Amino acid sequence: VRREFRGLWIATVSNIDWPSRPTLTSDQQRAELVSILDRASAAGMNAIVLHVRPAADAVYRSSYEPWAALLTGTQGTDPGWDPLAFAVTEAHRRGLELHAWVNPFRAGNASDTLPGRLASNHVYNQQRELVRVYASQLWLDPGEPAVQDRTMRAVLDIVNRYDVDAIHLDDYFYPYPVADSARRLIPFPDSATYARYGAGTPIDDWRRANVDRLVERLYREVHAARPTAQVGISPFGIWRPGNPATVTGLDSYSAIYADSRKWLQNGWVDYLAPQLYWKIDPPQQSFTALLDWWLANNPRGRHVWPGLATYHVFDANNPWPASEIAAQVAATRARPAGGLLFYNTSTTLSRNGGEIAGLLARELFTDVALPPASSWLGSGSPAPPAITVGATTAAGTSVALRSATMPRRWLVRSRAGDVWTTRVFYGDQGAQTLPGAVDWVVANAVDAAGTLSEDAVWRRP
Repeated sequence: VRREFRGLWIATVSNIDWPSRPTLTSDQQRAELVSILDRASAAGMNAIVLHVRPAADAVYRSSYEPWAALLTGTQGTDPGWDPLAFAVTEAHRRGLELHAWVNPFRAGNASDTLPGRLASNHVYNQQRELVRVYASQLWLDPGEPAVQDRTMRAVLDIVNRYDVDAIHLDDYFYPYPVADSARRLIPFPDSATYARYGAGTPIDDWRRANVDRLVERLYREVHAARPTAQVGISPFGIWRPGNPATVTGLDSYSAIYADSRKWLQNGWVDYLAPQLYWKIDPPQQSFTALLDWWLANNPRGRHVWPGLATYHVFDANNPWPASEIAAQVAATRARPAGGLLFYNTSTTLSRNGGEIAGLLARELFTDVALPPASSWLGSGSPAPPAITVGATTAAGTSVALRSATMPRRWLVRSRAGDVWTTRVFYGDQGAQTLPGAVDWVVANAVDAAGTLSEDAVWRRP
């Protein structure tokens, strides 16, 4: 079976991907989400990355933060269901991992401070001293210890209450720099915080240390809560201009204080998904040159899965050919990367009649793949399952898998006539109906670190 992570970002902020608008009923929202999961599975994906904390709010039932306005149009209004709980169940039912995507420091837009827009339990109203207004944005100050505590409280609440496969951060740490009308960069308003906590450290180094502290703490505390839950980060694709030598562009190390190379080298992530949202050819930001650089800066052998920008295929001003996405998949497979993530759901699954999804299903993801194992999170191989094969009906052949300890997933390969079928099920789905009159079954237990058991084999006498 192929080992390849095939992920899809579902952006909820501003209703980018889901729900399509905040006026939908709960039934309509569920139907849209099920449709996304069905189409993702049909395209060959094996993971979704669902945006559940876009701006100090919640797309899940939280005791700490308000319901996100994207669900009902009004922040703090209960939508009448728990989208994250539903998404976990429905994703796992289709063999898809569910990664919970959290923004640690974003808190909304400055316009949200108008009367009635922010819920009473939003951090702006609860602890105004932690929030900074930066240009058109609201930002939690990363230098405030209480901000880091608040972020970790939200993360651990998710990890402890939901069966997510991973916690995921994107590229938003300190805000991207904004210029004023005179084209002067607006400084981030944290001078008072720096005066309290900077202790004479140059302010740029202090800001980077604040982000480093959050990343290291995230990795440590998530694994203390659930040792096999993965931690992934998707940073801006360029660490620093000149790395590699041909690359130019924004310096995320100094602009948003993200020392993402350090996180990878220190093993503070289980996977890094740098946003390589450029074509292969231009040397200034070459997809392949950057991917090779990231792979070369991975001494602990963590997963490096590039982020691909399917939205560029539908850019009104400078559209990419869909063949560029296919070439990037091929280039990634030619390297020891082991996976990819696609941004975003709408452009990958829906635009132009599902052009990209069709390309993936027909040409690139024609086989079933398991995400690569994270051996550093595991402790040996699980025991192989016992296989019981029942009757064959018009629906197929019933098969039951059992193990002394429920695995995270089952990998099942079955033959009916001359046709082999490969399927992946979560551990609580050991009873299945396999297609056709099955005469051969090969099954493996897969633990939470992705390690396979030895084959268990059944053949019809």
